[in-house]
Amino acid sequence: MSSSLGSPNYTNQDSSIFLLLGIPGLEQFHLWLSLPVCCLGTATIVGNITILVVVATEPALHKPMYLFLCMLSTIDLTASLATIPKLLAILWCGAGYISASACLTQMFFIHAFCMMESTVLLAMAFDRYVAICHPLRYATILTNTIIARIGVIAMIRGSLLMLPCPFLISRLSFCQSHVIPHTYCEHMAVVKLACGDTRPNRVYGLTAALLVIGVDLFCIGLSYALIMQAVLRLSSHEARSKALGTCGSHVCVILISYTPALFSFFTHRFGHQVPLHIHILLANVYLLFPPALNPVVYGVKTKEINQRVIMAFQRSLRAGIKVSE
Repeated sequence: MSSSLGSPNYTNQDSSIFLLLGIPGLEQFHLWLSLPVCCLGTATIVGNITILVVVATEPALHKPMYLFLCMLSTIDLTASLATIPKLLAILWCGAGYISASACLTQMFFIHAFCMMESTVLLAMAFDRYVAICHPLRYATILTNTIIARIGVIAMIRGSLLMLPCPFLISRLSFCQSHVIPHTYCEHMAVVKLACGDTRPNRVYGLTAALLVIGVDLFCIGLSYALIMQAVLRLSSHEARSKALGTCGSHVCVILISYTPALFSFFTHRFGHQVPLHIHILLANVYLLFPPALNPVVYGVKTKEINQRVIMAFQRSLRAGIKVSE
């Protein structure tokens, strides 16, 4: 392959093929950067599968909080499969070519799953609100039917909000460069390559992001404001600590998920002075870190999961010792 093909100045004549560059300016570090990507990918797979298996095999964990956690783990696993294989192919051997249809498909799944995850995080905040503010009604409000409906709503909401974007992009013409200076087919990174009127794409992308991030963060903030109000009314310090402790893991996950997402969102639209490689690194942090860290946070801060993971590990260890004997 000629080195000119990997250049940012390369113009692809085939309108059905795009070229993902990876991280422009850091090409010499691509191989080294693949190491943390591999570690995060492995942690994502192992951690989230562990959460799913532990919750599925322990009847005591068949509660709303843990069912929402299973939804989060399923979304994280699926979203990682849409990004990590291609990202590693780019970092390892510069295999950045991707068909237009595959690019639009990847774009749809990445953004749709991020929207679904935001909906599940909102549902988990609602779960904590009901558990602390209305404990006597908890079992009647969050029934299995309601939880299933929330899962369906999360899928429909993410899919419907993202569905117009590939169609809006497919109407554009890419008469100049088909080189995407990114590691994946991010919506705005693709839109910026078009030479037609991209205002509908920009407006819709901004509106969809604000509808998800803005609305969900507002509702999550409102839930925790009501939770704090209820907790401060408790007379016992031990009761206050216990109530806040049940929210600790969820607050950590919210910070892990939304902080890099907001950085990526605002730098893409308003951070014109931010170097391109910094923005792309932030965009990858936004995709790679939350799926890998969420199981760790819940495993460490949630006593029930922590204990059952340790018990499962001990059983496996004992079984291995018996087999070796």
